[in-house]
Amino acid sequence: MKLTVERKIFTEISTIGDLLIDNEFFCYTLEDKDRQRQALGLITPWYSALKISGDTAIPYGTYEVIINYSNRFQRLLPLLLNVPDFEGVRIHSGNTDKDTEGCILLGKTKSEDFIGNSREVFNTFFRLLKRGMETGKVFIEIT
Repeated sequence: MKLTVERKIFTEISTIGDLLIDNEFFCYTLEDKDRQRQALGLITPWYSALKISGDTAIPYGTYEVIINYSNRFQRLLPLLLNVPDFEGVRIHSGNTDKDTEGCILLGKTKSEDFIGNSREVFNTFFRLLKRGMETGKVFIEIT
C-alpha cells in the first residue's frame, strides 16, 4: 500500500491536499501551514528554524507509517516515523488547524481552512491501512 499526500491549497494557517491510496484519490487532508513552500511554488529545503511548534506542516518526504497506541488520544492510531524535528506525528480525524500540531487530518469535504466528515473518513482509512499492513510496510509520501 502506497500513501501519497499531494498538497494543493496553501493559506496563512493551513494546507489542504489530497490523500491518494495506491495512486487513487481517497480523501482530503488538512495540515498546518506549509512553511517550506515559497513564492511561485518553490520549495525551500527543510531546516529546523522553519518549524514553529504546533503551527507547521511536516517536511516534504517519505515516511514509514506504523500503528501504535497514542497516549494523547487513548487509542491505536497511525504514526509517521523519523519525521525531522517532529515527534508523534499522527494521522487522525479533525477539521481545522486547531486540531493538529503537525499531524495529518482526513476529511470527505473541504472549504477554506476546513475539512468535514472527518471521523467517518478516518475510520474507513484506518480499516484499509490495517489491511494494507498485513502484506508489508506502508509508507506515506508528502509532495
